Amino acid sequence: MDAHALALTCPRCHAPLALRPGAYACGPCRETWRVRDGVPSFVDHVALGGVERLMHTIYDWLAPLHDPILETLLPVLQGFPVAATRDAYFRRLELESLAAETQGRRARILDIGCGTGGNLPFLLERLPRGLDVELWALDFSAGMLALYRRRLERYPPGTMRLVHGDAHALPFAAGSFDRVFHVGGIAAYRAPARALAEMARVARRGTPIVVVDEQLDPRAELGWLRRLAFRAVTFYDLDPHAPRECLPADAVDVLEEQASPFYYCLRFRTVAGSGGR
Repeated sequence: MDAHALALTCPRCHAPLALRPGAYACGPCRETWRVRDGVPSFVDHVALGGVERLMHTIYDWLAPLHDPILETLLPVLQGFPVAATRDAYFRRLELESLAAETQGRRARILDIGCGTGGNLPFLLERLPRGLDVELWALDFSAGMLALYRRRLERYPPGTMRLVHGDAHALPFAAGSFDRVFHVGGIAAYRAPARALAEMARVARRGTPIVVVDEQLDPRAELGWLRRLAFRAVTFYDLDPHAPRECLPADAVDVLEEQASPFYYCLRFRTVAGSGGR
């Protein structure tokens, strides 16, 4: 184990966790969190409800079909390449400035709602050369993470640390990450404001936090077939939109734009929160 790797904390009380055989233990909460196939699991299935529970079931079932659908069907439905969508939101992460920001220490990046790891190769391509970086990816679907583990077989050991977790209760200390991003899931969260607050909590002050999910581009001239396709992929949400109303009170430098005809990109920072300097 990397002695310099970020330590996990209790998702309930944020106390440091002790690693036991096959589990992490929280002293104050007396809670034990299992480790399965090398991936710590912090998902409380009792907390999942409504649409979120439905989507959890769908994502577990859909995991083997996720990448083929995303890479082949989605570009046809929205008439826009997936790579161009990723280019649009990765630009807002400002990865090129990480080296200057983290001189003398390790940079850390968190991908929340990571799915099967489709963002990983694009992220690695954009990191500054020679940067000492620690990558973490979290998802609430064990099925998605199983496929992510398979994807990681193509990369050197330790490329990405995986966590089976809930975006509403992240198992990290405040100010742990230099970049935080989430793609494609917050519309189904039971409490988007709480998830956004957690993203802001674990991010260092002033760092860009990027959130991407479905929103129909109001300026695009889309025919009824594409509008029908959009409603089909957002069946679980009556009003798919960028959740600006859910941003933390100390959110600044807020930027909302369309990353593609079907997806928004929402970027913000916090300067008065509990994150690190």
